[in-house]
Amino acid sequence: MPDFSLTRRGLLATGGALLAAPAIAPAWAQEFPARPIRLVIPFPAGGPTDVYARFYAERMTRELGQTVVTENRGGAGGAIGAMEVARARPDGYTLLFGTASTHALYNLVTRQPQYDAAKDFQVVATLGGGPLCWLAHPSRPATLPAFMAAARSANPPLAYGSPGTGTLMHLATEILKRESGDVPLSHIPYRGAAPAMNDLVAGTLALAVNTLGAGLPLHQGGRARMLAVASNARAPQAPDVPTAAEALGRPGFTAVLWHAVFAPPGLPAPVLARLSAATNAALADAAFRASLNASGIEPAGPGTPEAAAAFIAAEADRYRPIVEAIRPELDA
Repeated sequence: MPDFSLTRRGLLATGGALLAAPAIAPAWAQEFPARPIRLVIPFPAGGPTDVYARFYAERMTRELGQTVVTENRGGAGGAIGAMEVARARPDGYTLLFGTASTHALYNLVTRQPQYDAAKDFQVVATLGGGPLCWLAHPSRPATLPAFMAAARSANPPLAYGSPGTGTLMHLATEILKRESGDVPLSHIPYRGAAPAMNDLVAGTLALAVNTLGAGLPLHQGGRARMLAVASNARAPQAPDVPTAAEALGRPGFTAVLWHAVFAPPGLPAPVLARLSAATNAALADAAFRASLNASGIEPAGPGTPEAAAAFIAAEADRYRPIVEAIRPELDA
């Protein structure tokens, strides 16, 4: 039987030196950046990816001395924006603010993918992101074990909502079901997280999964109850909420909607080094990290492009068993 547990992993492997620029490089690369940089966000405005991308763009503008302009290019689960960047000129002036969905899961869940997440991009850095959380309507049991116990005997089965089939939220909840003893929760895929949250608040949906930052206002306002957060430690913004590992007694159970920056393949080494160094400087800044934490985002630590690529490959490997297990649903 496949191992469905989410092993504890840091958001970013560290160590190793930054890519060194060659002693002799083209003048345009040495002067990078000489004009504004376009950061493509492959999802609509207002979501967790958009929030982090705008924080990142603002900070990188300061680090690079050139404006980093964000542009939302949503559609096809992030594939439209991703493909646009993959086909762009590899000069560092067009970047992608990708996610676990666009680069760890896309080639796993898509039968006819339109891009290769590993071959069609150069990884610049992983940035951390928002841990997932599960929220129930206030009329439901107050703890995750109690909710799962009620769901196990419910007739008809209780339903949970996710932002869509094949998303990280969907896959993580399917693992949660298995880690809870194969609880028969039925899945309702929505076109985004907001409609699911609306139905949860209205009481027509028993459970919903979202990021911590998106779920906090509902939990703090009493409109929904956060049952667990899939982070390594309890969130400072919601210290009353146990981690999923605590609630289930499953050490290491984590699930994070992480983000990463990508460029088209063939990016010159000096440009990659400049972008990596600027990102590391941003991630090391205490004020930047504090602003992210306040929004429910767990930033990664500084690292290298090589470590970032290895992290993304490992994330794909750990979600592969659950994708294979629910393949009929994904192909339906």
